[in-house]
Amino acid sequence: MSSTSSANTPILPKPFQHAAMAVLQTAERLFAMDPEWVVFFREVLGVDGIVSRTFGSGDARAQFECTPHYARIREMLDALRSRERDRPADREVNRVVTVRMPRSLHEALKAEAADRRMSINTLCIAKLLQALDGGATARVDAEEPPPTPKRAGRRPR
Repeated sequence: MSSTSSANTPILPKPFQHAAMAVLQTAERLFAMDPEWVVFFREVLGVDGIVSRTFGSGDARAQFECTPHYARIREMLDALRSRERDRPADREVNRVVTVRMPRSLHEALKAEAADRRMSINTLCIAKLLQALDGGATARVDAEEPPPTPKRAGRRPR
């Protein structure tokens, strides 16, 4: 049986408390710089964000997500998202992209998203942002792309 504080929350080991406080302080410094919410998310909660680097994706992360530190980080993220909604219409509009992928890749993404307690969409955006920030470039094969299939319908005039 684990010991609990008077507020019925588990008492966490000192190293865990220190790590949680360090993560929160890093998030607060970034929040003070008023970044776009996607930048904040990527750096703090994203696939390679400070939360993942500090707590991984297992029990330690799940335990961190039950702390007031995590709740405060979520409040900061919500505040940044709300600020962007309130900004003038010159902000970037969201677009929808459909990606066809093998079932095995979809299942792997689905499992990773579940482990990280996020949607597949959020996970994919985080991975795309990571690739863009890392300067990753797509590999272009020397082969010719397959021919574009002809569309059925009227011929243009």
